[in-house]
Amino acid sequence: MPETMTAPEPVMDTQPKAQELSLQGALNLALDEILAEDPKALVLGEDVGTLGGVFRVTSGLAAKHGAERVFDTPLAESGILGMSIGLAMAGFHPIPEVQFDGFAYPAVNQIVCQLGRMNYRSRGTLPMPVTLRVPSFGGIRAPEHHGESLEALFAHVPGLKVVSPSDPQQGYSLLKAAARMPDPVIFMEPKSRYWQKGLVTSTESPADVSGARIARPGKHLTLVAWGAMVSRCIQVAELAAEDGIDIEVLDLRWLKPIDAEALATSVGKTRRAVVVHEAPRTSGLGAEVAQIIIERCFGTLKAPVERVTGFDVPYPSGDLEDEYIPNIDRILFGIQRVLEYKRG
Repeated sequence: MPETMTAPEPVMDTQPKAQELSLQGALNLALDEILAEDPKALVLGEDVGTLGGVFRVTSGLAAKHGAERVFDTPLAESGILGMSIGLAMAGFHPIPEVQFDGFAYPAVNQIVCQLGRMNYRSRGTLPMPVTLRVPSFGGIRAPEHHGESLEALFAHVPGLKVVSPSDPQQGYSLLKAAARMPDPVIFMEPKSRYWQKGLVTSTESPADVSGARIARPGKHLTLVAWGAMVSRCIQVAELAAEDGIDIEVLDLRWLKPIDAEALATSVGKTRRAVVVHEAPRTSGLGAEVAQIIIERCFGTLKAPVERVTGFDVPYPSGDLEDEYIPNIDRILFGIQRVLEYKRG
């Protein structure tokens, strides 16, 4: 090469890399990056260290980051939350796991009376940067207390934020966003979707994950859902499209605070709405969502807001779960009721 010439600078690929991961793998990746980026981050819970968690979301993290940062706790949910609150007061960023949603009940006192109130009680001097991971909802035919929908309970508690991802990309991005917040976040992971795969783009700063997102655009009706029900609603929308019905699917994502503007924008366009969730119908979060829609869109709605939900019984075990969780037929029937509604 002549002395007057210089070698060209190597071209760096700055585009974020996408890889196919399950929701479980995407959450594991997010936790790995959180621990690497934040020396104050800690992961704790029953069997999260040596075993890697029941659903293997924390697999390999203890070996990589050390047993002092990813560690097992006694089988006491009140102790896990109490320890996490104390660690947050000492300046750490704990990410505790409650092994199953139904196991959270013994820790409700800590969650309601301390985790949700400490920042308020201390006039801002003791923030609570705690991200509580809760494998949630049904769909795996587990025994009693291994399938619950506690979103309405947690959303009712002042001081808490509540979020539920619907797919691997949302799991990765929302968990990283939650871990960076100074507020306590209840992170409800749909356990029936842990093995669902999808493309995940990992970036230095996750894309904007505030508020709701349009999972599928449409113009005739809005299906509102969160967690595992988002994928089911997309299935329903694709089936309805075969009959010429164009359905929009709104993934609520944040169950507290609820993105009222996104609800108003979507339903203001379609003028019809069906809310779908697994939890029991009475006092479920769907009632709050429906009321927000009514308040924002009353003058343009062509039909009352319909709810397709679980029943007012505990999550059943085994095959009965298929009857309890809103299925495709029940959701389609709800859509039909709204589309065929006639005033007067």
